[in-house]
Amino acid sequence: MGRYFGTDGFRGEANLDLTPRHAFLVGRFLGWYFGQNPKGERCRVAIGKDTRRSSYMLEVALSAGLTSSGADVYLLHVTPTPSVSYVVRTEDFDCGIMISASHNPFYDNGIKLINGNGEKMEESVIEKVEDWIDGTPATLPSASRGEIGRTTDYAAGRNRYIGHLISLATRSFKNRRIALDCANGSASSIAKNVFDALGADTVVIHDTPNGTNINADCGSTHIEGLRETVRKEHCDAGFAFDGDADRCIAVDEKGSVVNGDLILYLCGKYMKQCGELRNNTVVTTVMSNFGLYKAFDRAGIGYVKTQVGDKYVYENMVKNGNCLGGEQSGHIIFSKYETTGDGMVTALKVMEVLMETKQPLSRLTSEVEIHPQILKNVRVADKERALGNEAVKRAAAEAEKRLGGDGRILLRASGTEPLVRVMAEASTDRLCEACVDQIIEAMRRENLVLE
Repeated sequence: MGRYFGTDGFRGEANLDLTPRHAFLVGRFLGWYFGQNPKGERCRVAIGKDTRRSSYMLEVALSAGLTSSGADVYLLHVTPTPSVSYVVRTEDFDCGIMISASHNPFYDNGIKLINGNGEKMEESVIEKVEDWIDGTPATLPSASRGEIGRTTDYAAGRNRYIGHLISLATRSFKNRRIALDCANGSASSIAKNVFDALGADTVVIHDTPNGTNINADCGSTHIEGLRETVRKEHCDAGFAFDGDADRCIAVDEKGSVVNGDLILYLCGKYMKQCGELRNNTVVTTVMSNFGLYKAFDRAGIGYVKTQVGDKYVYENMVKNGNCLGGEQSGHIIFSKYETTGDGMVTALKVMEVLMETKQPLSRLTSEVEIHPQILKNVRVADKERALGNEAVKRAAAEAEKRLGGDGRILLRASGTEPLVRVMAEASTDRLCEACVDQIIEAMRRENLVLE
């Protein structure tokens, strides 16, 4: 974990942990760093943002830093994170920046850095950015006169991404009724356009962002509204996105949740049948449910497990040549089309399976028996201290022993928030709850919890 950047960017409360000065310095360094190319060409940077009120403030600060170092800035405006990745890698940008705190509440924000290949920025570059924020080097040369960069409206880049999404569909969605929960975030700018263009009868909710309602009781982390809409409107399926639309959670025609594990299963099985599942392997994380692995075993599909984070999933996919991977939370990566999790691509690929198999979504996922699993987030002052505490370790070991080999305990630090995540998977919800609460109580006794 870096000094400022975590597993998914520089994130914190806007104007407190992440200020315009931070954004200016990030832009200042990147404009200089990528401006030092052998051909002497001007650095080009694409910037996207979500709908948070503070995103506009940080966009201006980033642009000022970049242009003062001689870079030209192309503003995609409100757009999904994966669209920035797409534009950067297909239109020869030096790098991209997304302003978003993903699924966090509106008062948080973040800066995600994307390299010229559309992937998450290399750690070596991020370390240099952090050094610069901390004062090393003390100064950088400033652009002057005709070398000062300029900022350009580039909504056309977002439109090209929409065209790319539409091109991925294998057939029309005519006569399909689809619900879309845009989380009052980035998906609000594109989701309806894409599904309407493909002929779907769309029912859209939470697509009126006001700067403070992003992720507020809606989207992929608050799925209840979409479930109710699917049932009430008699939809064939529903899709919920997070604030920057790099996640997708689905809902079947009965209103049941189809999370990332279930999406990996139905897409993995379909791709295997089509001869498209490279290495016959799906990349998962340690958070994936035992039920998913049992279903993979029955289907003859291999799998690997990585640390939590789509960054680690993608690294494994690149290293081993796998083409499908993702997280239970809905970050799904189809490497044939994207270099990052993409909620819109995920929704389109689920629709492809639904359309080509001519089966309802509930039937496609019925082969996976999800084991009870409970996850609770505990706010702490020091994540490392909490995880290293001996009393907490003993409580976790006692809970694991209590499960008797029929479940598991997982403790991990959030990569983006001051949280320790405590997860139990067991034969019953009641046993999961008891084990999780046993560990959290130990953390409280040790004065590790911020109430």
